[in-house]
Order: sequence, then structure tokens, then C-alpha cells
Amino acid sequence: MKEIVLAGGCFWGVETYLSRIEGVVETEVGYANGHVENPTYEQVCRRDTGHTEACRVIYDETVIDLETLLNRFWRIIDPTVLNRQGPDIGSQYRTGIYFLEEEDLPVIQKAKEMQQMKYTKPIVTEVEPLKCFYPAEEYHQKYLEKNPGGYCHIDLNS
Repeated sequence: MKEIVLAGGCFWGVETYLSRIEGVVETEVGYANGHVENPTYEQVCRRDTGHTEACRVIYDETVIDLETLLNRFWRIIDPTVLNRQGPDIGSQYRTGIYFLEEEDLPVIQKAKEMQQMKYTKPIVTEVEPLKCFYPAEEYHQKYLEKNPGGYCHIDLNS
């Protein structure tokens, strides 16, 4: 199994979308790459923690490789917009790809370069090593499964 952390705006929809991809075996929402230990949702929403809402993804690389997973991820974000996805605005909604293994970096960079060819504006999606990840509160986990009519900026039928 491999692991990567992806940030694409509100983590409820990102998790639901990614969890439906064949080869993804586990997802967990949380807060990534900030400077406050064990932040709460309220702290992250105040925008002073440095964290982004993110989704930890564990996937079976014999079923889906990282490049394919990233290509699916690119479909649900606008990588040229800083600190915003859909109607959600703030640094906690910035997009990011946070890797755990240095060997994944060339694959990520290649995928980003391929995506850049689709845009005239530069891609601002962060690509960084994962510095930290703190799981979000339990009520955020699998939120849209628990609340089928809940808010989501992603078209989950695509």
C-alpha cells in the first residue's frame, strides 16, 4: 500500500470523491502542513494555523498507480486558484499534493507539468513533503456518507 495526502478545498467532497476510486482502500480527512499541533476545525477556519483541509489516501498501487490517481484528483480542482475552491475561500482551502516518499516526487512533478499544458495561468497547487497530518474530528470523517444532502463543491456524479 502507498500513501499520499491531497488537498482540494473542502475535504468532505474530496474524501468522498477519492474514496470511490478503484484501488483507494482508505481515506481520512484532516489538517496538513500547518504549524499548530492537533488543531481543531474552528482553529483551522480562523486561518491562523497554516493548515489546509486535506485527505489522506491509502491506495493499492497494483490497482491504481500514483499518476492515474493524480489525474483523477486534477479533475476536481482548479489548480490555478490560490486559497479558494468553489465558493470556499481561505488558505485552509488551498490545493496541495503532500508526499511521504521522495520517490513519488518525479511522478508528481510530471503530472503537474502535464496539467500545466491545459492552463494559461500558472498552477499554484503546492507540491511538498508531508510535514504533518492531524486527523479531523470524527464528525468530519465520511461526512457526506453520514449526511447525503450535505454541502459539496464537487460534482460527485462526474
